[in-house]
Amino acid sequence: MIDDPLLRARAGALVAAYAAAGRRIACAESCTGGLVAGLLTAIAGSSAVVERGFVTYSNAAKTQMLGVPADLIAAEGAVSEAVAGAMAQGALDRSEADVAVAITGIAGPGGGSAHKPVGLVHFGLAAAGAPPRRLERRYGDLGRDAVRRRAVEDALALLESNIAVGQA
Repeated sequence: MIDDPLLRARAGALVAAYAAAGRRIACAESCTGGLVAGLLTAIAGSSAVVERGFVTYSNAAKTQMLGVPADLIAAEGAVSEAVAGAMAQGALDRSEADVAVAITGIAGPGGGSAHKPVGLVHFGLAAAGAPPRRLERRYGDLGRDAVRRRAVEDALALLESNIAVGQA
């Protein structure tokens, strides 16, 4: 996926925009396993923009690395709007970044339920001095790779909209 020319072009434009603004990004990823951070760091000059990435696949990692309350995960589930928001805020608080994007979802092929089907992905975006943002996507059972790719695309879109409106 990182070799996709369209995604690389978007990542390059994003890195350039954040560098021009003097802003830094942190990523907190679960179902994408570091693909967003990997895509951004494939761009030359990204060290000026990508402050750090957290791959928090397990619930314990979400709690230990990002400070997501274990009782929140127990009450809402790891794949939830509340947990995505807490992941983003935790990544912002535990880094020197100006903005943090978080992703948690069910890429499949298993793991879904009637309430939380395969293809459900929640995103959080936290930025210094701005209200938190959340996004839910229900991609459907497209296959693991397609769900993860779509999640990367939407994470980039959140970061793009953040810098475009001057909230980064």
